[in-house]
Amino acid sequence: MSDNTMRDYLAEHPRMAGALFTILLLLTQAGGAVAANNASIAGP
Repeated sequence: MSDNTMRDYLAEHPRMAGALFTILLLLTQAGGAVAANNASIAGP
């Protein structure tokens, strides 16, 4: 999809822009949580 096509689509569907932003926000938060859970601590 070219930039103009995506820009036109989001201009016609403004609620989709909010949904895409929310999805990206949740994905970035989930990535950090998964990374934190897989961290191991070397003990004595």
